Amino acid sequence: MAEWTSAVGAAQLARLITSQQQRPGAPGTPGTPGTRKPPAYRSLADGIRLLVLEGRVPVAARLPAERELAVALSVSRTTVAAAYEALRGEGFLESRRGAGSWTSVPAGNPLPARGLEPLPPESLGSMIDLGCAALPAPEPWLTKAVQGALEELPPYAHTHGDYPAGLPALRRMLADRYTEQGIPTMPEQIMVTTGAMGAIDAICSLFAGRGERIAVESPSYANILQLMRVAGLRLVPVAMADGLSGWDLASWRQVLREAAPRLAYVVADFHNPTGALASDEQRRAMVEAARSAGTVLVVDETMAELRLDPGLDMPRPVCSFDPAGSTVVTVGSASKAFWAGLRIGWVRAAPDVIRSLVAARAYADLGTPVLEQLALNWLMRTGGWQEAVQLRREQARENRDALVAAVRRELPDWEFEVPQGGLTLWARAGGLSGSRLAEVGERVGVRVPSGPRFGVDGAFEGYVRLPFTVGGPVADEAAARLAAAARLVGTGAGGSGAEPPRTFVA
Repeated sequence: MAEWTSAVGAAQLARLITSQQQRPGAPGTPGTPGTRKPPAYRSLADGIRLLVLEGRVPVAARLPAERELAVALSVSRTTVAAAYEALRGEGFLESRRGAGSWTSVPAGNPLPARGLEPLPPESLGSMIDLGCAALPAPEPWLTKAVQGALEELPPYAHTHGDYPAGLPALRRMLADRYTEQGIPTMPEQIMVTTGAMGAIDAICSLFAGRGERIAVESPSYANILQLMRVAGLRLVPVAMADGLSGWDLASWRQVLREAAPRLAYVVADFHNPTGALASDEQRRAMVEAARSAGTVLVVDETMAELRLDPGLDMPRPVCSFDPAGSTVVTVGSASKAFWAGLRIGWVRAAPDVIRSLVAARAYADLGTPVLEQLALNWLMRTGGWQEAVQLRREQARENRDALVAAVRRELPDWEFEVPQGGLTLWARAGGLSGSRLAEVGERVGVRVPSGPRFGVDGAFEGYVRLPFTVGGPVADEAAARLAAAARLVGTGAGGSGAEPPRTFVA
């Protein structure tokens, strides 16, 4: 019986490795001061090891045969054989005659994750976690909401408790909120889901089968990209415009026209990870382009409430440019604006789309927990939502300003633009490898996701994402630890076999 559960083709693995080795300023790259170019087999072994640690090559994935990978990389079979042998010695590869070779992790190492899940609470004492863009609950509003929900629970407790479309009261509340924004909406146009991830999973299942194309921003939200990969969708990346200027409409028009994707996924409001905010004109043009191509435009509004700069005039929601409801499907969530532990999301779409989503839900999760829906409804009905979101904005703004100041002080060669809202800063890491920074960062006490997690096939190697989840002295310490990791990576001391640096005391 084979020990591997998936396989990585030679061409795919070659693309991923090449994207790492060709980054500017990488240790061992010719012309990099103070470094020597490592042997070819060592570079190859390090590249595969980083891909495993990053989660971009899964654990228990069968690697291509030595001869196949040698041809794909244009190197000798001896180089590949030596790299595989080095990985076996380090515990990152296992082999068995007749079954091939597959990736593994050394005993005692945590399994790498493809997404950006938070660290377990018990791990937070010595590690600053910049991997998860989520803040603690804005108390006392969470407690008040749960208490209010418990008071309203008894009538629902006498029912079966299954509401595939969501509680009628919450559907009406969400519809009214859209209507107040000038977008007439009926409860029949709303389905409540288990978070935004549940919403997008349901949309992908309804509209796109395995092998169908979906256009995505490049970069885009890592967890959504992985959800789509697991669903068997073919990701078609579309580059973002420079800085915080939003969408590159010429690129979008070309991709929609030539690739004819079934779906397109976009984050127009404080884009994750770049923080970009699309203008009204960009939104209108994007809807028109999607309509012309016959593409369903899935718009993620989970960051829309998080405008941080006072006086910022927000553009109109994307769905306002699709009055017929034939092109845009909107996804919202309470997780970013309120608390990630309140797993409530929703879909706004045409009634026939909602009916289809609800019908398909019978084979998925049946419905969203009633108590959490009652809690969100209580918040929105009583004004607690507005109070809580205001607290969230103030906290995120303070954290953003503290983190920006600390990074500018400790890492002056890092490049970024400060977004007007959202929860993330997208930073070019001074010519260093984001993957190596992530690896070494864990050893000096800071966890940061590297750029390639937010791209397709190894893009954005020179970037990292920094969320606005820490402030004050913790932001200062996080930047200091990142600077320590950057020094190790920049001198080549963070490579395989280096002694772990001192862990700072949090």
